[in-house]
Amino acid sequence: MANKGKIIEDIKEIVNRETKAWDTQDVELLLSIFHPDFVWVWPENNKTHDPMNWKIELGKFNHSRWEKTYQNLFSNHKLKHNRREIKKIVISKENDGAFAVVDIDTLWTHNNGDKNHWKGRVCKVYAKVNKEWKLTMHTGVLDYSLIK
Repeated sequence: MANKGKIIEDIKEIVNRETKAWDTQDVELLLSIFHPDFVWVWPENNKTHDPMNWKIELGKFNHSRWEKTYQNLFSNHKLKHNRREIKKIVISKENDGAFAVVDIDTLWTHNNGDKNHWKGRVCKVYAKVNKEWKLTMHTGVLDYSLIK
């Protein structure tokens, strides 16, 4: 059974790998983190905490479809900054599941000048699959600064 310290380092590595993928616009590196059953849901904006108003844009993970989507993002946007800070990592008592709370501030500018700002907190949920961690669930970026 893996020790908690090793698992924390493994989770930090996958969060940092994702960050590096965004920083370098490396589609294959980004796609390497996803579990095959991953479905990504997003709020309308970072103030939309009620999931009644969330949406699904990509459906279940599909390598070729997601590859085209992210390649399109990277081709049509310039990354202005990508700041990410891991706030907390929690591991299941069975050592086969974990989540990371990450504060992000990522700013993209479309080639037409429009800005796409991802700013707030996310929860990244991971499962251990055949000796490696995969992202199984991820909340959209939400601003919790006004919630007490």
